[in-house]
Amino acid sequence: MHEYDNIIIGGGHNGLICATYLARKGQSVLLLEASNTLGGLAASREFSPDFRVSVAHSLSHFSEAVSKELRLADHGYSPCGEILDTVGLSLDGQHVFVSGAQISGVNASDKDNYVSYMATLKRFAGALKPFWMKTMPRIGTTRLSEITTFGHLGAKLRLLGKKDMGEFMRVATLPSRDLMDENFDSDILKAVLSWDGLIGSKMAPRSPNASVLNMLYRMSGQYDGAHFLPSGGIKSLIDALHGAALAAGVEVRTGAEVNRVVIDSDDKGLCASGVELSSGEIIKGACVVSSADPKRTFLNLVGARNLEIDFVNRINRLRSDGYVGKLHLALDSLPKFLGVDNPASRMIIAPSLDAIEFAFDDAKYGEYSESPVMEIIVPSVKDMSLAPEGKHVLSAHIMYLPHALKGGWTEAAREKLYQKLIDILELYAPGISSQIIDGEMLTPADLETTYLNTGGHWHHTELSMDQMLMMRPTYEAAQYSTPINNLYLCGAGSHPGGGLMGGPGHNAAKEIIGTKKKA
Repeated sequence: MHEYDNIIIGGGHNGLICATYLARKGQSVLLLEASNTLGGLAASREFSPDFRVSVAHSLSHFSEAVSKELRLADHGYSPCGEILDTVGLSLDGQHVFVSGAQISGVNASDKDNYVSYMATLKRFAGALKPFWMKTMPRIGTTRLSEITTFGHLGAKLRLLGKKDMGEFMRVATLPSRDLMDENFDSDILKAVLSWDGLIGSKMAPRSPNASVLNMLYRMSGQYDGAHFLPSGGIKSLIDALHGAALAAGVEVRTGAEVNRVVIDSDDKGLCASGVELSSGEIIKGACVVSSADPKRTFLNLVGARNLEIDFVNRINRLRSDGYVGKLHLALDSLPKFLGVDNPASRMIIAPSLDAIEFAFDDAKYGEYSESPVMEIIVPSVKDMSLAPEGKHVLSAHIMYLPHALKGGWTEAAREKLYQKLIDILELYAPGISSQIIDGEMLTPADLETTYLNTGGHWHHTELSMDQMLMMRPTYEAAQYSTPINNLYLCGAGSHPGGGLMGGPGHNAAKEIIGTKKKA
């Protein structure tokens, strides 16, 4: 029986990145993806005949290092795409426009404060940026290399200066509500600027748990957190990652769902020795790397019986309930939003921080808001391959939808929500309901079923202070290695976190390569 050096579970962007780095070191790599398409939440899906979109509908902080090191440009990826301005929509047409360092639709005080606010956050994000692409040291470590990383982090913060370092320590863990109220008057501007610290999470503006730190994480990209669509759309990134993997010698199999990790024992204890597919096929591998979420990896693929009870309890306690749904619409023509000349922007319907907070409150109790908040783009304006000529796709992230709706996500419940969302869109884009050819509503429960991510959580587990850095997803698994020898993690549930960024796949590969060198 052939044995691979590495078996990668999952063909999302992190799995592809990890596989490619390993293969480029001359190791044999097999990547297994359960679905028939690669990319995970970034995979292109045809939700209606000839209309395509991906759940992850824009980029904001994909790693420049990964792009360069894997030579993604040689495989068709161009990060120099179209930056999306952000528009905070208002029912009275008094929208707030955010375009890089420029904003409009707010008073002079907010304009002035925005300049200093962005300059401060950019400095803080710059201090953290190098550490998203490094393995975080273990708690209590005495290894020189890991202590050096702590020292490097401390030095970067000290370079901010005493005043800014103190401000960084204060701001990083603030609820976004406090930060916004300190700086701005406009309700819509506050909501818009808070959005990227909250999207994909189980947090709201008043949540005292790292939403500002999440903003800094997203600001690590080349455009300081501004969203953009690469030339050729999101699909071009996944195609380039696939092309780079194949060029490096990675063997890719789709439609190959892993049923369990094969566990053996050696003189060091329990170890991963391969995987068993749902078909019953067993494939041997000296190293197994999972880009699946931590709960799925340890509770389903490894099994609690192979793990210490304390570790299992910590994995069970990981917060992984998804709170974001997706609305996809196939339109017969370009929608017209009141007060927006060209909908080639990222548009946010969230009139205030309270509107976001109230939507979150409803979701906490298993319901969804009567006034959902959402982020909208029309990606077919930039990428015409997504729809037939003259037609368009609308993609919207809907916050906050509970994974477990009271009474369940029945067809009636879905249809009620779908119609509510159309009614809201009609207020901002009159006539859009008559443009709809077809539509799709994906709840967090649908995302879990379709993409095999526990709870339907975008980031596999919550990005919060107790589940970040050297605690992500939990100690004994926070440096990509796990309590099972030869089993590693490389997915969004590992440091630095989720989003189309690539850090977990990059860091895990470096850790595996370093470990094999020492062996």
